[in-house]
Amino acid sequence: MNMKTNTPIRIIGALLLALAGTAAADEVPFDHASYAQAVAAGKPVVVYLHADWCPTCRAQQPIVDRLSKEPGFKQVTIFVADFDKETALEKSLKVTQQSTFVVFRKGHEVTRSTGQTAEPAIRAVLQQAL
Repeated sequence: MNMKTNTPIRIIGALLLALAGTAAADEVPFDHASYAQAVAAGKPVVVYLHADWCPTCRAQQPIVDRLSKEPGFKQVTIFVADFDKETALEKSLKVTQQSTFVVFRKGHEVTRSTGQTAEPAIRAVLQQAL
């Protein structure tokens, strides 16, 4: 293919990627100000306390990545917090273990889960934010 015939394909691909990005949940690194603002605004929020060294977290991560790309979760912001670094967050949420999801809806905690590695269980936890 030459560059002229390849350009429309690239444009279409870029548009599809942009559209896919708007249909997915935000999976973002934890930032206290953004987290506090989202919860205060009553947005659907999930805090995922995770550690790179944790085998349970390693099993959860591809599931969270996959689910966060589904259109049904596009409104949910998933804050990924490093369990080893976010000690103030852990204390404020009373979280004592990594691999924990804390779910907020309309500004209030509605559920939490620790150690789930089955996709249906993680899906059910994330759905509580909606």
